[in-house]
Amino acid sequence: MQVQPYLAFEGRCEEALEFYRTALGAEIVMLMRFKDAPPSAGPGMVTPGTENKVMHARLKIGESVILASDGRCTGKTSFQGITLSLTPTNDSEAQRVFTALAKGGQVQMPLNKTFFASSFGMLADRFGVGWMIYVQA
Repeated sequence: MQVQPYLAFEGRCEEALEFYRTALGAEIVMLMRFKDAPPSAGPGMVTPGTENKVMHARLKIGESVILASDGRCTGKTSFQGITLSLTPTNDSEAQRVFTALAKGGQVQMPLNKTFFASSFGMLADRFGVGWMIYVQA
């Protein structure tokens, strides 16, 4: 059994997937658009203007999987109460991914050495997703 975060980007999923591909070397393993849903999915599954939006995507970052979609395409993301933790293997990789994820986002705690980590920092990326970057001491 695994726990896999499922993030709803409310209309910006494709942009987010490309951002994580560039920033983290993420691999887009699967992508399905709303227009690809079978008719048996029922009425209301595809609303006008959402046909090309992402219904479901699977993103692999290292050995982890994150699932994502455009959700209901409301344009209002809300990633409150959850933070993704990323554990690079060394401090230079931590600095690289921290800088990449912070571009257009908001640094909450700069990447620094702490009593529990050789590198630790917190940020919200440009989509509002919270990240903790952590290299064990």
